[in-house]
Parts: sequence; C-alpha cells; structure tokens
Amino acid sequence: MKAPKTWAAHPAALAAPMLVLLAGCTSSSLSNQTETNLRRSVVESVKREVADAEAFPQPVVTTREDYSNRLGIKPEIMPEIDKMAGPKSYDPKTIDLGLDLYGRPVRTAAISLKNAVHSAVANNIAVQFARLGPAVNEAQVQSAEAAFDWDLFSNLSYTRTDTPIPNSTQTGSTSTVNSTDQYNFAAQAGVRRTLLSGGRLTAQLDENLIENNTPGLTVRPNPAQTVAFTLQWDQPLLRNAGSEVSQAQIRIARNAERTAVQQLRRDMIRTVTDTEKAYWDLVRAHRDVFILKRLQERGEKVRDQLEQRAKIDANQAQIADARARVERRRADVQRAQTQLRLTSDRLKALMNNPDLPVGSEIVILPADFPPDEPVRFSLLDSIRQTVAYRPEVQQAVIAIDDASIRRTVAANGRLPDLSARLQARWSALDNTPSEAYNRLFEGRFLDYLFQLSFEQPIGNRAAEAEYRRRSLERMQTVLAYRNALQQATQEVKSALDRIQLNYRLIAQTKVSRIASAESLRVLLVEKDISQYTVERLDAEFQREEEVASSERDEIQSLTDYNSSIADLFAAIGTALERNNIHIDTPTADQTSDQWREMNPDD
Repeated sequence: MKAPKTWAAHPAALAAPMLVLLAGCTSSSLSNQTETNLRRSVVESVKREVADAEAFPQPVVTTREDYSNRLGIKPEIMPEIDKMAGPKSYDPKTIDLGLDLYGRPVRTAAISLKNAVHSAVANNIAVQFARLGPAVNEAQVQSAEAAFDWDLFSNLSYTRTDTPIPNSTQTGSTSTVNSTDQYNFAAQAGVRRTLLSGGRLTAQLDENLIENNTPGLTVRPNPAQTVAFTLQWDQPLLRNAGSEVSQAQIRIARNAERTAVQQLRRDMIRTVTDTEKAYWDLVRAHRDVFILKRLQERGEKVRDQLEQRAKIDANQAQIADARARVERRRADVQRAQTQLRLTSDRLKALMNNPDLPVGSEIVILPADFPPDEPVRFSLLDSIRQTVAYRPEVQQAVIAIDDASIRRTVAANGRLPDLSARLQARWSALDNTPSEAYNRLFEGRFLDYLFQLSFEQPIGNRAAEAEYRRRSLERMQTVLAYRNALQQATQEVKSALDRIQLNYRLIAQTKVSRIASAESLRVLLVEKDISQYTVERLDAEFQREEEVASSERDEIQSLTDYNSSIADLFAAIGTALERNNIHIDTPTADQTSDQWREMNPDD
C-alpha cells in the first residue's frame, strides 16, 4: 500500500526542482533581493509542512485491538455465528434484484475492481477530453516556435507611364521632350527570419526592367535591366533584445503543455479514485440487498409464528405490528435493490465501457470483496511524495515559472527602444538580365547603411506599471503554491486519519456483529428448548434488526477503509502509479488521425 520513496531526506531537496525552474526564469536585470525572498518563501513553505514530521520519520503500521476475546464466546460456536451473519454467510449468486425497466428479471454482470479502473482510464469521457489538452497545447508550442521560421516573400509589379511634361528651354537650345513614355516591370523576392536575439535578418533580390519610349529622348541601354541584392539586419539593442524576451511565448506555450499534462494527471487520478470509491459503494449496496432480504425473510417467519398464536396469547395489535415490521423490511429491500441499480449506473458512467453502456439494463455486480489489510505509512514520506507527484502542486510550480517569464519580459519593456540597422546593397545595370547578374557582385556599385533609432516615453509610466503588475502576479503565484501545498497536506493527513479510524472500526463493528448474532442465536436456542411467548417473538424482531444493523455497519467500515486508502493515494498524487497506469499523451497529428478514424464524415 505504500508508494515508492523518491525524495532525499533533507527538506531543502524537496524544492530543488523548483529552484532550478525559478533560476531559469530570472534575468540579470531583475532585483536579486526580490528573487532571494521568493526562493526563500518557496523553500520555507515546504520546510514548514514537514518540520514536525521530520521528528518522527519512522513508518507507522495501522493497528487495532482484538475485541472478540471480551465476548467470551466459545470457539466451537463461531462457525455457527458466521453462518448466521457476516460477509461469509451469503452466496453472491442468489441475489434477487426484481424486474428491470423492461419488466424482465434483472440481468447482471460481475466485474473486478482492476477491470473497472482500467476501463475508466481508457474510456471515461472526462479523461478523453483531458487527453486532448496536451495535443492542443503541443500545437500551440509549434505555433510559437514558427515565429523563428524563414519567411518567403515576393512582389511583382508592372507600370506604364505616359505623362505629358512642359518643354524646357536652355540657352541656345529647346528640348523637344514634351512627355514621358516608359514601361517598368519590377520583381522582388527574398527571405527573412526573426532571430533568437530578437532581431531580423532579411535577404532580398530586386529586378527591374525599364523600357523608355519617350519621344526625343535617347537612353542607353534601352531596355535597361537593373538587379540588386540587399542584405539587412535589424537588431533591438535594449528593449525586446535577447532570447529571454524573444522566446518568452515559446516557454509559456511549453508550460501550457506541461500544465495540460498535469491537468490530465489530475483528471485521471480523480477518475480512478471516483471509480474505486464507486466500486466500494457498489459492494456496500450489493451487501445491503442480501442483509435486508435476510432480515425480511426472518421477519416473515416470526410474523407467521405470531399469527399462529392468535388463538393463544397474541392479540391483533401485536400481529398488526409484526405485519407492519415485515412490510417495512420489504420496502427497505426494494430501496436497496434500486440503490444497487443506481450505484451500478454511476459506475457504468465512470467506466464508459462500450459493452456496458449506461443505457443498458445490465446491473454490474462486484467480483471483489474489500480487503482488510493493515497499511504501512509515513507522514513525512507522504508529504514529500505530495510535493513530487500531486498535480495541483506541480501546476502551481509551473504558474510560478509563467509569472517569472512575464516578469522578465516586463522588466525588459522598461528599457529604452534602441535599435540598429545594418544594410549592404549590391547593384548592377545592363541591357540583359544575364549580364546584369554577372556584374552584380563585382563590387563596383555597393551601398552601405548603418542606422540607429531611439525612442523612450517620457516618464515611462506604462512600462513601469506593467512591471509592477507582473511582479505582484508572481508574488500571487508563490502564495498560490503555498496554498496548494497546504491543502494537499491537509488532504493527506485527513485520509490517514480516516484510514486509522476505519481500520479500528472494522474490528469494532465485527465484534458488534458477532455479539448481536450471538444474542439472536441464544434467543433462538432458548425458543427451541422452552415454550416461547409473544414477548420473546417481539424480542426476536429486535435482535434481528440489531444483527442487520451491525452487519451493515461492518460492511460500511470495510468499504470506508478502502475508500480512505484510495483518497490517500489521490491526495499524494500516486493513484496512477498504484494502479500501474501510465499516461500516454498523443501528439496533435496522432489525435487528428484518431479523430478522423472515429468520425470519417467529419
């Protein structure tokens, strides 16, 4: 029953993965004092929860007293008592569930706890929905990473210019050119890419073909082929500079994917736990039908005996009371039968088994009986495992990382906008494209450009306010982590307390059931030996109800004990490992393929 130990003994080791996470989120421009305080707060949160448990690190085994010796019942009588009442006194194959919604005898199907849990993990609708989450976020990660892919761009244009212009006169001559008539075909193509540094690299090729037909104007060459190759690098030097800012969205998207995985773990743990607890509820409802049916049958025998004594010493009031008791017991049986059907439907909904849909009238019956085995546990190990495995705690850690990333970006946004541009442009001119390209890189026509641009809002209030907002949000995430850890620790302790209580109650209710059965047995023996009276029959009614009540208490303590164990592993976050369940998160492509197979018309 004990989950594997995975943490070192020193409490600081519990926060080691978190500190590594936080260390990767900080920027050199952030306040070292603030970072130190936040890290200390996270570590102290873990230390505080395990401080008392570290003083008692040894595992504890649930124990209880054997109260049966107090009853003074002879050992040779115990087999007879066990036949009268208790888990071993019933034949599960003889259950009567009445009629189904079709008016036919109820059909049943037995299922083990293991099969019920694995069916829920494979088919539960909530789990299927949560399983799509990581695939959705994986697509978001790919979308964020695509910001650094190469972009291909191109432009084509054709221009015809036929514009009249005034004649110009120079000393001694008059220009005959009175219009502009030319054709211009321009083509542009290139690639550009955003760099991890935050800059952008562009490589661009331009080609222009100009044919000039202006009257009275001679141009050589005509047509003229101009080609140019431009290489340009734009780089922010302060604001938006560096990989911490340029890759912020990728890291946030990856954290969203990790959060989706933890969400899937949480939903799967919840489904596994709900299924296991529903199974034990089914066991209790199943046993209730047997217990109450036997109580009804015993009451009918006593009622018949009272009716036979109507001419001796039983009056009509006593007979009527006996009949009323039997009818109440019959009503209790009908309620128990319906409760079993309802519990079966609830388990079927969790399992979502194609062979046992909720709409079917097949009633699921439990094939397993709740075990009564002691549990070995350590509060210290349980809290440590909670820090390592509990999905809500891991989600809180990821939230701290997200807030740290946004705070880093906000801190960078406080800097001035200082950008640089470097550009080199090679160009050539000839009457054919081939000749122009041959001369392009001769270096005869080479232009250079270096440019700096600066911008800073006066007061910089928006950036400062954004930085303060992100800093406060980060503090909130640390507090949320402390709250998640505290709540998880509380759930672990609560589950352990219920485990210990229910383990002791199993023995206590068993002794109560044995004592009640012994009381009824003695009464029946005395009735067989001596002549019984109406008062003895009334006492028999009472003893029968006490036996049934003690039987129900015993089965409830057994099922509550096993439900508490399920709650413990859910609180720690190791319910999946306990049931040998491994998370398989399909990729976005696999999910799309599976959906198309299941829905060919979509």
